[in-house]
Amino acid sequence: MTPLPRLATALTTALLASTAALAAPVTLVQAGKLLDKPGQAPRGASTVVIENGKVSAVLDGHVGTDRYPGAQIVDLRASFVLPGLIDSHVHLVSDRAGAEGALANVNTNAAAWAYEAEQNARKTLNAGFTTVRNLGDGPDGITLALRDAINKGWVQGPRILDAGMPISTTSGHMDGRLGYADWVQHGITEDNLCDSAESCRRAVRKQIGRGVDVIKIATTGGVNSRVGAGVAKQMFDDEAKALVDTAHLYGKKVAVHAHGEGGINLALAAGADSIEHGTLLDDEGIRLFLKSGAYYVPTLSTINGYKERIAANPNAYEPDVRAKIDWRIGITGKALKVAHAKGVKIAFGTDAGVSKHGRNADEFELMVQYGMSPMEAIKAATVNAADLLGVSSVAGTLEAGKAADLIAVAADPLKDVTELKRVKFVMAGGQVVKAER
Repeated sequence: MTPLPRLATALTTALLASTAALAAPVTLVQAGKLLDKPGQAPRGASTVVIENGKVSAVLDGHVGTDRYPGAQIVDLRASFVLPGLIDSHVHLVSDRAGAEGALANVNTNAAAWAYEAEQNARKTLNAGFTTVRNLGDGPDGITLALRDAINKGWVQGPRILDAGMPISTTSGHMDGRLGYADWVQHGITEDNLCDSAESCRRAVRKQIGRGVDVIKIATTGGVNSRVGAGVAKQMFDDEAKALVDTAHLYGKKVAVHAHGEGGINLALAAGADSIEHGTLLDDEGIRLFLKSGAYYVPTLSTINGYKERIAANPNAYEPDVRAKIDWRIGITGKALKVAHAKGVKIAFGTDAGVSKHGRNADEFELMVQYGMSPMEAIKAATVNAADLLGVSSVAGTLEAGKAADLIAVAADPLKDVTELKRVKFVMAGGQVVKAER
């Protein structure tokens, strides 16, 4: 080939590339105020440039089509814009509980649960939560399938990291047979139960084989579980260590349901990545948190779900469960106050399912009530939660290369954090999923 044809070919290739670049879809989100990196001061008038579902630039001022010909403009100049929120602790399958939930467990089939889970995922996304960590549901793989369906674009919902079935000892908090008659118990799986180091390793591997993103275990009793042992430690050291070590062997983080101090400290000493609830936190627990760098996920807004159900029906819960609920309502927030003051890392999580789906932002108000600033609470639901979930490369801030997950509210949530209960605009992966006037 002579030099002239080669030059013509090169010019043609460059022209085609330039034309393709100009034709690439660009969205310009013009923000009145922008909290692109929670924990740092918000920016004034700004523009988030989005290409192919990702942020490509964050610019000062309101940039328009003069700079990006043909771009789509999203006018949020009267709004406060921030990254999509992250809930580190949800249960998407249902938010029925107590006697109603127990009945639903025996009269609802897996297909119906799947539709309910999809509806709850949409409620969560519309509330501004573009990423969630689903910490355990049933054996049918419903939320694992929902995670994959969302990733494929078949249905709309938040990015999901899923734990499959949560693991505990026999008669521990995750034993689904508790409270049911013997004939019902025979139909409930025991694959998620373990009673020795060896069986605990097997239980983790069972969930790994199902394709989970994270492992959830319980080292103490729970508020809602029907067992008379309360919320104290219900696992031996070798069992907890086997669970955590096996999960880490496969590159999976471990979230630990723990209320009592014995179970909290046991889990932290074993290398847990997060403690969920952490209601009775002592000095040793604080020391272990600070030493290990684990996150504390307080799940304060569970009490809202309890209060609402009891107000509607005083007999919503069995007496033994109701006693634990009353205790939980009375003590909620005390551990967060101490943990926050001591510098423990906090990640946002609601336990939605105990509380109502779509009401996740109620947690912010309680976090601020018990000692956190609005900025700290927002950082817990963005930067910190992304770090805990291992998704900092795609979520938690609005920076070039990250997913275009963002929300908008009418007023400044740094002045009134309850503004986050009134999300007006939601974008996930560059797609507008909610836009209220």
